Amino acid sequence: MDCPDCGAEALAFFVPEEFREAVPGDDPGAALCTRCLALHPVADPPAAVPDFHRVSGAMPADPEAAVPMAVAVGLLRNLALYRSEISTLLDRVERAGSDPLLVLDRLAADEGLETDLDLAGRRRQLEQLL
Repeated sequence: MDCPDCGAEALAFFVPEEFREAVPGDDPGAALCTRCLALHPVADPPAAVPDFHRVSGAMPADPEAAVPMAVAVGLLRNLALYRSEISTLLDRVERAGSDPLLVLDRLAADEGLETDLDLAGRRRQLEQLL
């Protein structure tokens, strides 16, 4: 699947019911762009969890942490609107054994990403909110 925003590859994945309210739209899946980190709804997601390291080596390898982290990263563009959802998602990432703020630090430093999202700035905002 290609990202409608930038044309790069987007990784489609199934969004578990507990996180589905956080994803815009009513579709059972989402796709995270491997370049711009945009999140888009997906009507027919694959059953298997993709390798989120294709987005960045900073993403958690464990699907229990990677899926909520992918959704949270995709929602960061609208931090004010999705603050509660992002907080819940990042808490889940942490409970799965990954440090979500460290993931954001590493994503911000990843030169392979071309996003207009200020990840370092969002990380600072999240640190204040969490």
